[in-house]
Amino acid sequence: MGVKHSSREPREIRIDVGELVLDGFRVDPDRVSASFERELSRLVREHGVPMAADGTLALEALSGLPPLPAGLSARRLGQELARAVHAGLSGRGEVTR
Repeated sequence: MGVKHSSREPREIRIDVGELVLDGFRVDPDRVSASFERELSRLVREHGVPMAADGTLALEALSGLPPLPAGLSARRLGQELARAVHAGLSGRGEVTR
């Protein structure tokens, strides 16, 4: 997972998520992915990525993310995953560099 933050105007933040694994969920992965991207974009736009404030940040993995109920809709699952990833990128979670 990589985050690029440039101090030039307009500010650029690019997040590349290599793999998002959904075990135990019966949802359309494309809908989850679309919801995830929308919510993560919103969170980054509104709150930034504090861990990348000093420049480029590369993370191998985010772990320690909260468990999610298997019965969530694709939209809600994408939103919750994005919130968990953003929390990790904000320093609230375990990261592997």
